[in-house]
Formats: sequence, structure tokens, C-alpha cells
Amino acid sequence: MSKSIYVGNLSFNTTEATLRGAFERYGTVHSARLITDQMTGRPRGFGFVEMDNAEAEAAINAINGSELDGRVLKVNEAQPRQPRPQNNRRW
Repeated sequence: MSKSIYVGNLSFNTTEATLRGAFERYGTVHSARLITDQMTGRPRGFGFVEMDNAEAEAAINAINGSELDGRVLKVNEAQPRQPRPQNNRRW
């Protein structure tokens, strides 16, 4: 079973390879992705890593509060996305 990990406060210079490398020290990384702005394509400063459960817990505990690319990371288990109200305004 795998667990999705939220990684916040990422530098805009962090790459998916750098993110993956930081977590691979604690186990097998199934995926690592940075979230980008839909309009500009620029990073939004957070991402998600997917790992096996036991390895994910170890990685969360070890990496939360550590530094990557000059930024102190905020790492925890990802929560399901909450539904947002639709904006039905017409211009």
C-alpha cells in the first residue's frame, strides 16, 4: 500500500529529480511531482511524493523541518482534496 506525502515550502528552483532524491534515502519513491500554475507553468512551491506506508512515515519524520535548496520543508501525509464551490459568474 502506498501513501501520498505533501511537501510544502519548496524553492522555485527545486526540480522533481531533486525532490525524488531527497526522499529516496528513506525508501522506494513511486512518484514525485511538483505542482505548477496552470496559466504560467511556474512552480507553486509545493509537491507530492508517493512511497510505501512504512517508508513514507520514516521519510515524513526525517524530512519535515529539514532544508532543501535553501528552504525549510513542511512535510506531512497528504489529505484528500476538498471540494471547492464552483464560480458560475458570467462575464
